[in-house]
Amino acid sequence: MVEDFKALHVIPEGPVLKVQLNSPETGNAISGLLLDELLAVLGALQDESGVRVLILSGAGDDFSLGGDRREFSEILAADSGGAELRVLAAKARRVCDALATLNVVTIARLHGGVIGAGMALALFCDLRAGADNCRFRMPELALGMPPAWGGALPRLLNETGAARIRELVLTGDSFDAAKAAELSILHKVVPEEKLDDAIRLWTRPLVRRSPAALRTAKVMMNAYAGANRLADATLFDAELMTSVLAAAESARRR
Repeated sequence: MVEDFKALHVIPEGPVLKVQLNSPETGNAISGLLLDELLAVLGALQDESGVRVLILSGAGDDFSLGGDRREFSEILAADSGGAELRVLAAKARRVCDALATLNVVTIARLHGGVIGAGMALALFCDLRAGADNCRFRMPELALGMPPAWGGALPRLLNETGAARIRELVLTGDSFDAAKAAELSILHKVVPEEKLDDAIRLWTRPLVRRSPAALRTAKVMMNAYAGANRLADATLFDAELMTSVLAAAESARRR
């Protein structure tokens, strides 16, 4: 898989594909371009039988500082009704769904800031390893937005539990890698210089697994995780986020 990406750095290493968010000057903000490129990579992987593991990481000092708020503002300035923002939000949902349902094992390699939409991307990976310098935050309410990016809230509730996540959503407090491990947001915490070694301990056995067995195991776990949900309320995430942001923009212009 060799393509000329602008927001990603894609490195094939045999059965392992490394995908790096590559806009360090913006803190690897999650933009429409980045989502398009992620969809291209993940879509190609559905038919790439030689890849067993995808490692998602970020260039620079942070994994990702969240959604591209400048892009949100520009979209709303051009279209106060929010039609284009709905398209962007739906695209985020497709990326997160693709990460969760991909036939290969996905690993998030986290360091520095893992904020908002960046945290959502990480949550949809199967395994998450973080450097001890990680800091996490869910700032949506403080930014005037609902926690409705990519369908991440039910994923977080399922992985962690409602009581603890309610506090993090409502207060927007930041928390460190140790707290993230306690909440099961991280599976491993190591010093940053040992992060790649920790991930290699996962990838070595995974690349020897049967592709069919891996695929079936992921399907089973996703099915069991969603078995107690009568309906998927995250289908409304794009509408909820757009409606709130469009209303705020309209009020600001009055």
